Amino acid sequence: MEFRKLGKTGFNISEVSLGTWQLGGKWGAPFDEKDALDTLEAAYDHGVNFFDTADGYQDGMSEKVVGQFIKRHPDVHYSTKVGRKEMPLTMDHFSPKAIRRYVEESLQNMQVDSLDQVLLHCPPMAIYYQPETFKTLDDLKKEGKIANYGVSVERVEEAIKALDYDISSVEIIFNMFRLRPAKLFFKLAQQANVGILARVPLASGLLTGKFTADTHFDPADHRMNNRDGQHFSKGETFSGVDYLTGVKAAQELKERLGTDNLADTALRYILMFDTVSAVIPGASNPTQIERNTHAAELQPLTADQMAIVTDVYDKYIKDPIEYMW
Repeated sequence: MEFRKLGKTGFNISEVSLGTWQLGGKWGAPFDEKDALDTLEAAYDHGVNFFDTADGYQDGMSEKVVGQFIKRHPDVHYSTKVGRKEMPLTMDHFSPKAIRRYVEESLQNMQVDSLDQVLLHCPPMAIYYQPETFKTLDDLKKEGKIANYGVSVERVEEAIKALDYDISSVEIIFNMFRLRPAKLFFKLAQQANVGILARVPLASGLLTGKFTADTHFDPADHRMNNRDGQHFSKGETFSGVDYLTGVKAAQELKERLGTDNLADTALRYILMFDTVSAVIPGASNPTQIERNTHAAELQPLTADQMAIVTDVYDKYIKDPIEYMW
């Protein structure tokens, strides 16, 4: 495992880290605390030292389990996200009063005195023009409640606007089906010493290359019930890509890249960008950890392979995805 610096935090984090959205159970399944802790331990054993959670994941259970885990391993780092655990999402969730309440609740969930990093969890664009929200985060840093803060975003424009504030990192969707962040934002973030966490790296599983037109998802799974943005941003599910189009594009990537293990290649592709601090694939059980971390051991993609990814993106994905996010 190699390590990269996470922007202004100064943390040296594993280039393959762990997102915990589906920790302890597949999307829509009941939470299993033992599976969750075993998954975290498996990640640590494979060199992972950074964990991304949120107050709304599994109704706070993800934060609680990560909190237990970091007590066993005080050498690791983490971020948690706030602002989206109460629905429907409104501007009020990112008011100074709400941010303070959410931070206090996360401190309680994780049983710590200070949070390594807090990210605003995909706030509406208007929040970036509400400086009092970010001043509240500055004040929480001065008070010692948080060590760093940043944002998790849906759109590139939000990430760029966030650079107006003293953020330490940005969590953004970046993968073979979502290339636009690398065109301008990565350079601006590097200039500002802001870390980049690449989320949804496998496009909700499309980039494993294992899905077909007949793949079945549980009715409670967001891949079944959020394809048109019924519950949260459409861009979160399959990176906003039409499912059948994504299946076809993934199949062509497998064929042209000459791999039956597209997931590893997709993760390694993201690591080709030096400005990315870490990629944060999820795992619902320990067996998926080795798959994720193996990507760090792969040889770099060649220039021809990188060009194939761009060609498939331009052919299937760019229009309309690039213009939406």
